[in-house]
Amino acid sequence: MTGRVSFEELECDDSDHKIGVAILENTASLNALTFDMLVQLKDKLMTWQDDEHIVSVFLDGAGEKAFCAGGDVRSMYHAMKSETVSTSQAFLTDYFAIEYQCDYLIHTYKKPIIAWGDGIVMGGGIGLYIGASHKVVTPKSRLAMPEISIGLYPDVGGTWFLNQLEPGIGLFLGLTGAPINASDAIALNIADNFLLSEYKSTVLEHLQANSWRGIDDNHAMVSELLDSLSQPTIHHQPASQLVPYFSHIQAACSGSDLNTICQNILAMEGMGQWIETAKHTLEVGSPITAHICFRQVTQCQSLSLAECFKLELSLSVRCGALGEFQEGVRARLIDKSGEPNWLFKTVNEVDTTIIDTLFTSLWPEETHPLAQLDNTVSL
Repeated sequence: MTGRVSFEELECDDSDHKIGVAILENTASLNALTFDMLVQLKDKLMTWQDDEHIVSVFLDGAGEKAFCAGGDVRSMYHAMKSETVSTSQAFLTDYFAIEYQCDYLIHTYKKPIIAWGDGIVMGGGIGLYIGASHKVVTPKSRLAMPEISIGLYPDVGGTWFLNQLEPGIGLFLGLTGAPINASDAIALNIADNFLLSEYKSTVLEHLQANSWRGIDDNHAMVSELLDSLSQPTIHHQPASQLVPYFSHIQAACSGSDLNTICQNILAMEGMGQWIETAKHTLEVGSPITAHICFRQVTQCQSLSLAECFKLELSLSVRCGALGEFQEGVRARLIDKSGEPNWLFKTVNEVDTTIIDTLFTSLWPEETHPLAQLDNTVSL
């Protein structure tokens, strides 16, 4: 898969400061993230963070359809299918490590990052988006973690951010892969500001005209700017899809038994097409993914952000070796049969010792590929 990230530094009106603009460019695949794109983005973000002239970063996706639809799972599939076990594991380790390093950098970035979440924001795209200090949605925004359909799990920090949502909501989104729109993203605090798609150039112009000061002030100024631009657009927000069923979802997802929770979700009736689609995705999704997601939101709440990414790196590489992820990508994206042959037919049939193994680290702490992540960062 080809793809790149383009970079531009926009001069501010004071002739001293600049706005760093990074654009994900892989429109043929809805800006899916290749390994090289992640390397380019991480390197430039690190450079900009140390550049005193760069006061804010604007992260965008090329084209009109997507911010970013996810990671380069096709390349992962070919590595899992064609390479030796050791070569495949090395590829997955390298890919997920750079992805999670990039995600973590955005979460902990010292300068304001505006993520322009226009269109599809899914999977790996959520990983880049969710950590930004200022997250923008538009009428076209569609956010989701749909990994249950391909036998992976909500990674890219999902172990962290799903646990930041109200009880039951993160679990529901992980189990069903249900997409949420801009209004729900705002209501769930997944996004900060709603703007119209055509406001992008206006935002950049205002950023260039800003009176930039110190880091703390700069974050506040960006917030004020986006808040002021958001006010006239409120009446354009779409009708919520999740919020009307908030209490029903929480009730269905309460309890300590995954099988019961899944049955509760599947038993929800008379709530419209959005819920029906969510139920279907759960019903035909990977039972192993369901178990992973359940453990993420019931046993990992106390983990720091860095610990979540370390856990996920091992989880992701182990999922590659297990075969479920490969099968899901084959059925959904390669052959497009739409009928993956999961290792287990139902949630109830899953051998939980397999899940235990998936959650066991591949590396001791001192040699972990993400050992350099700072556990002291408090978020």
